[in-house]
Amino acid sequence: MRFPREELVPVEVLLGQVRGGLEVGDERVREFLTAFGRRLLRPALARRHPELGSLGFFLRPSELARTLESMAGEHVRVPRGLIFHIPPANVDTVFVYSWALSALMGNRNVVRLSPRSGAVAEVIVETLHEALGEADPVVGETQRIVSYDRSAEEVTAALSAACDLRVVWGGDRTVQDVRRHPLPPHARDLAFPDRSSFAVIRAAAWLCAPRAARATVAEGFVNDTYWFDQAACSSPRTVFWVGAEGDCDAARADFVDHVSRVVAARGWGVDAAMAVEKRVATYGLAAEGAAESVEFCGNALANVTLATAAHAPRRWLGAGTFAHARLGEPAELAGLVERRDQTMTHFGFGRPELEELAKALAGRGVDRMVPVGSALSFHRVWDGVDLPAEFARLVTVIR
Repeated sequence: MRFPREELVPVEVLLGQVRGGLEVGDERVREFLTAFGRRLLRPALARRHPELGSLGFFLRPSELARTLESMAGEHVRVPRGLIFHIPPANVDTVFVYSWALSALMGNRNVVRLSPRSGAVAEVIVETLHEALGEADPVVGETQRIVSYDRSAEEVTAALSAACDLRVVWGGDRTVQDVRRHPLPPHARDLAFPDRSSFAVIRAAAWLCAPRAARATVAEGFVNDTYWFDQAACSSPRTVFWVGAEGDCDAARADFVDHVSRVVAARGWGVDAAMAVEKRVATYGLAAEGAAESVEFCGNALANVTLATAAHAPRRWLGAGTFAHARLGEPAELAGLVERRDQTMTHFGFGRPELEELAKALAGRGVDRMVPVGSALSFHRVWDGVDLPAEFARLVTVIR
């Protein structure tokens, strides 16, 4: 057990410990989440780990209140019960968003934190312990963060058998492996499997934008892609350029130059193993006929010109590797999007045009359309799922 204290316990004992009664929007939990978020926003910590600043912003009181206000309706909402969370190992902050929304809905929670989780996860757990010192005892009674090896399937089986909702983040294989462990008849699975994302930029809008605006967008793009080594499901892997061929070529060259400057200024680099991984992946695309050319700007940035937009890769090619393709109109995306496509970051498009595209896609893919720079900004509606609604039950009361 990692939180609320450090100790080794059998899973049966752990399940017996998670008790206590909360209600949706419980003030004691809100105070704890606010105190935790405030600590994440400390300047020294936010500078060292910018992704924690985004997490702290998500946990500010006004955002928690907005989440609860969105739940108002004719039904009485009550906690779903015991929620078992299995977050990915490669994005350290995901488990906090999922767990925080579930706790806000009054649930008891057990979060399985991978033993392979990184330094940011360690900072998060330490900060949770700090905030716990000022929290109501009910927080420590109802919330658990644990770690155990993936091979300890009996633990996953026991936690699955006891939960009311199981939340699984990770690859397709992870979801399939976890689903081998049965749930109680009344329980449900909420799965977030492999996803991929892309960016769409109108070339004419980029060329017309002031230099300062282009620099800001480039910084946002770098945040979208480099924070988690481009492995986050919402980090773009392909950039679609929309417009005439000449405009697209000019806009892309300027965009790559801006991105390269940001990467160099921030000192981002990759180790030798990652550099080899990127070259194998990009030259592999060329060997398959999917790429027309490959350009490396040092080890930290690689750009691939696709033979056609239909060759857009969904697999991870290595941190800082981007495929580029041209489209005449955004409507052409309707024939390219796949169900596994999650986030479309955009620049140069108006809301009516984006809404029209969303309707044209008709659920075949893309659950989020957000400006470049907002790919990693978590929202309570994720992958088309209203998380607070999933974490609560509706009670019909008729008089």
